[in-house]
Amino acid sequence: MSFTFFTDRLGGNSQGDFSSLNLALHVDDDSATVLLNRALIDKEHGKTVYMNQVHGDDIGIISEYSDQVLTCDSLVTTVPGITLAVLTADCIPLLLSSEKVIAAVHVGRRGLVNGVATKTVLKMRELGALSITATLGPSICGTCYEVDQNTFNEVIASYPEAKSVTSLGTPALDLARALVGDLKNLSIDCIVDSRCTLEDSHLFSYRRSHRTGRQAGLIRL
Repeated sequence: MSFTFFTDRLGGNSQGDFSSLNLALHVDDDSATVLLNRALIDKEHGKTVYMNQVHGDDIGIISEYSDQVLTCDSLVTTVPGITLAVLTADCIPLLLSSEKVIAAVHVGRRGLVNGVATKTVLKMRELGALSITATLGPSICGTCYEVDQNTFNEVIASYPEAKSVTSLGTPALDLARALVGDLKNLSIDCIVDSRCTLEDSHLFSYRRSHRTGRQAGLIRL
């Protein structure tokens, strides 16, 4: 069975806007401090593989632990003992588990539209996954994720379940609801962490403060 865990912003070494368990090296935090934070993750969860996320649909297959960071938005492995990480600060950290194959997937608006989650599920099944369970970590909620009308129209044309509105009645997107619909169509049961990154001060949120850190979704066999 696989192990899943979601970090928050507490318990690390970073200061100021990145306080305190920032795990991202690309957000202008002190790199040595971020590596100290990542060492805390390694100590608690074992050797952890991160990715350079670009809102794409590429999948990285991890066959052994390496310090090399792949540019992709999904990591998949069949190797026990390797922890996969996905970093987020409003997007959905999606963890997919099965008895033989696991994946960590970065699903934002573009990731939803380009089908990175579906492509990952198909890759997992190709590698021998039978029964897959999905766990969606904290992300910005449908009431808080305000978008312009053009973006709203573009997304709901393909994902009508994403349709939402803010408390002021302006267009918004519920990415988690749309992703759950996608996964249910693939016969995958979903567990959803309903914490909103923008509303919960214990979580990093890019919408709340652009200069901020990243938390992680972690999974290992």
